[in-house]
Amino acid sequence: MKLRLKWQFFLWVCLVCASAAVAAEPAPREVLAFYYPWYGEVKNGHARHWNKVDAENHEISDSTHYPLRGAYSSQDPAVIDWQIGLAKTNGITGFIVSWWGKGTPEDSATSILLNRAAANHFKASVYWETVPGRKGGDQIHRAAEDLVYLLTNYGTNRAFLKVDGKPVIFVYGRAMGEVPVGDWEAIRSEARAKAGDFLLIADGYNEKFAAAFDGFHSYNICGDVKGKSPEQLRAWAAGYYQNVVKFARQHRRISTVTVIPGYDDTKIRKPGLKADRLDGQTYRTLWEEAIRSNPDWVLITSWNEWHEGSEIEPSLEDGDKYVRMTGEMAARFRPESAARN
Repeated sequence: MKLRLKWQFFLWVCLVCASAAVAAEPAPREVLAFYYPWYGEVKNGHARHWNKVDAENHEISDSTHYPLRGAYSSQDPAVIDWQIGLAKTNGITGFIVSWWGKGTPEDSATSILLNRAAANHFKASVYWETVPGRKGGDQIHRAAEDLVYLLTNYGTNRAFLKVDGKPVIFVYGRAMGEVPVGDWEAIRSEARAKAGDFLLIADGYNEKFAAAFDGFHSYNICGDVKGKSPEQLRAWAAGYYQNVVKFARQHRRISTVTVIPGYDDTKIRKPGLKADRLDGQTYRTLWEEAIRSNPDWVLITSWNEWHEGSEIEPSLEDGDKYVRMTGEMAARFRPESAARN
């Protein structure tokens, strides 16, 4: 009897170890950029999210910088193909697309982008920006319905970012704050029952998130970056990136670090916030420390958040400097991909 119990215990330990080994296996490396699909077509000098557009004088009222292509529409497949081609050529493996709910303009644009991504062998995920409903049972159900919609309409697309066959969805800090931490498991359970398994990546590094989320990220590190010299920035990034990667690995979750070229929302917010680009030194320094920290994924804030001046998409002011730098750094982070190219 004792021998049989010892043997059963041994088998149980082996199963636990095998499970832990699988959980600890790193996710394939990705370089993902946050992407905004909310820009409208210019009509009579105005457009959704651009607001007032003066193409002749290269001025957009709600954009910190001026896009090299001018004020474009996020619904234009030709624009999306150009963006995907430029991103892909410069080492970005996918976009994390801002999503504001079923039936919104961003929803429509996400559908177009995913189809273009599939045609161009590119990846895309969604950034779940806000959760509908009041706290409690109604919110749990409506949040689960959002997930079911995303998974059944977009998660089955071959372009959708997946790990071990499971679609990956990022959750923005606003949405994280709208839902009590204890309700996330109920939301996931209801969504899984209707749409199958999936992965959620939380905005924030918090012990409380570990049980209900499959990875962690931070959207905006501007508050920590602003006002630092390159030397100070390097010291901060080295410690911060190593700590967040360690945190994720300790919990056997997907590890990510975020890099930004700079940030400046002072044109649309008062007093606003600004982290200087330092002629590219900010972006390069953050990338170098991101690579040293060895995360699963590097996230870029952002591809085209023109309101907040965090874009790497080519601008009149900086040309294609930041996409080219991305290509250089991404090749160092994913050398196997550079070798194939």
